[in-house]
Amino acid sequence: MAEEKIENKPKRNYQKRERTTRTTKRENGEGIQVTRTQKRNNLEEEKTSKQTRPYRRRTTNANTSTNSRLGKENHVSTKREENVEKTNLRNSTERKKRTSRATNKNTSIFKQSKLKIIPLGGLHEVGKNITVFEYENEMIVVDCGLSFPEDDMLGIDLVIPDITYLERNVDRIKGLIITHGHEDHIGSVPYLLKKINIPIYAPRLACGLIRNKLEEHKLLRSTKLTEVMQGQTITLGKNFKVEFIRSSHSIPDSVMLGITTPAGTILHTGDFKVDYTPIDGKIMDFGRIAELGNQGILALMSDSTNAERKGFTMSESSIGEVFDKLFLHCTKRIVVATFASNVHRVQQIVNSAIKYNRKIAVCGRSMINMIETAKELGYIECPDNIFIDIDLINKYTDEQLVIITTGSQGEPMSALTRMAAGDHRKVKITPNDLVIISATPIPGNEKFVSKVIDDLMQIGAEVVYSSLETIHVSGHACQEEQKLILALARPKYFIPVHGEYRQLIAHSETAQSMGIDKDNIIMMSNGRVLEINEEGAELTISVPSGRVLVDGLGVGDVGSIVLRDRQHLSQDGLIVIVLTMDSATGEVVAGPDVISRGFVYVRESENLMDDVKSVVRHEIKKCEERGITDWATIKSATRENLRDYIFMKTKRNPMIIPIIMEV
Repeated sequence: MAEEKIENKPKRNYQKRERTTRTTKRENGEGIQVTRTQKRNNLEEEKTSKQTRPYRRRTTNANTSTNSRLGKENHVSTKREENVEKTNLRNSTERKKRTSRATNKNTSIFKQSKLKIIPLGGLHEVGKNITVFEYENEMIVVDCGLSFPEDDMLGIDLVIPDITYLERNVDRIKGLIITHGHEDHIGSVPYLLKKINIPIYAPRLACGLIRNKLEEHKLLRSTKLTEVMQGQTITLGKNFKVEFIRSSHSIPDSVMLGITTPAGTILHTGDFKVDYTPIDGKIMDFGRIAELGNQGILALMSDSTNAERKGFTMSESSIGEVFDKLFLHCTKRIVVATFASNVHRVQQIVNSAIKYNRKIAVCGRSMINMIETAKELGYIECPDNIFIDIDLINKYTDEQLVIITTGSQGEPMSALTRMAAGDHRKVKITPNDLVIISATPIPGNEKFVSKVIDDLMQIGAEVVYSSLETIHVSGHACQEEQKLILALARPKYFIPVHGEYRQLIAHSETAQSMGIDKDNIIMMSNGRVLEINEEGAELTISVPSGRVLVDGLGVGDVGSIVLRDRQHLSQDGLIVIVLTMDSATGEVVAGPDVISRGFVYVRESENLMDDVKSVVRHEIKKCEERGITDWATIKSATRENLRDYIFMKTKRNPMIIPIIMEV
């Protein structure tokens, strides 16, 4: 019965207790009294120890003999106390560890940081793509592109993003990630590196194009430029892992980005289209996108450029058949204008030229740079002697030549525009030319392209453009392709990017049709901060963003005021009033003389010029009579009165600049 009572206690203690109890019964007549006293002490000790030690199952037996605890010696009690203290210390340590782990777990749940997504360009516009991803004290930047000036940006060469926010946080930036080599994604890289020197990670062709830009700006030696292959994953800092996923676009080596952070995974598509028969045979990695979708994608940021177009985008390989048809039986010299960055299009022109035994001359600086880089890196496959210098075209007959040129968008200074105007030094368009414009006009460029086509036709050349033949396909996904990416990724949140506002709206509607909750579709704008994790997403503060204008070598020195003055001058012209006054008496010594530029032709408007002089003299006389000698006041009064008079006479509002010299 004693064994039943203490079966859950440590075996070693039980054996000692049993042996000691039996000895006490035999040798000590007062054993019963001693063990009863010890029993009371033991019960009190057990009661105290149970309050601190973990719960231990107690086994009770109504028939257990009282003699099982009799005869316990004092040294056994001491031994038991030591064991209890050790047990209590061990249990206390374990409780502290469990409490610490629970505290850390609760902290990670309730105080988890959010990922910040900050677009500094590329939203509500075409081009100038740049996005910042920020987690705690680390940041990465995706793309750094430019856009081209709008019609009202007179004299401006380029438009680049405002990177003030990056300058303020330069120590936190771990790298610049490039998705592909188009200008709207890499064009601003040299201007960024002049302000902040950060490492760049880019696919092979994009690296080659960036290297050319850095050499031009004398930044190559000071820049860390790392080439990343499709399918490769890089780690940036403690919080970012970026996977380069093979994609399809109108330029080779395009990638999507799988950005893994502690807050979740973001899939950034870059520019893409779904092309099942690409020129280089490298199909988009649909399997990896689906795998990420199965693992869980927090947010999908997807290209919206063609979100308004239904259906699918045609494969780039379909253009090769059209080129072959145009080259077949053609005895004219062929001039093909296309985007310099469209390497796949150039490859198909090369293929047709080889097939029909024609040499290729290249015209336009950007086209020359692109083709040289692509050939060097193996993205254009052709015989070594297929390309000839533009200066040697007169040594070949028309039916032996193809000229690849820039100017498909009718840019004023492009090679094709100068050819059409008869201003090109090396290429003269003749009626024996077939001109193929292998592009569609970008919105806003329609008038320029139409003007070039008209000029070419007036010379007598045959012109083939998108309205006549399918000689261009887009590099961006239409609605059905966007649906495919949504179906594979299955994101929790959807963020349309890269496009005008109407295109972002169209893309959001496509996402809703694919089952994305309307509340989980986030419409962002440049500079607005999105904080996101699995718990939720919210738009918070705004950071500095906008556009910086590049005019010649000046970056940012032309602002809205200068542009307004340029617009004023372009619309209404300029009048300069020059007169000489005596500094002592304030009398007019000479003048006023009137100089006009862009307002009226002076020789045909002498009466108006005489009237302008009379108004100026009258105003100066009024100032003398009032005792006004402050030149600033005299200039202001002259300007205001002359403006009113000219507007009354001509309904024009030229810029008026009074110049007063003293003697």
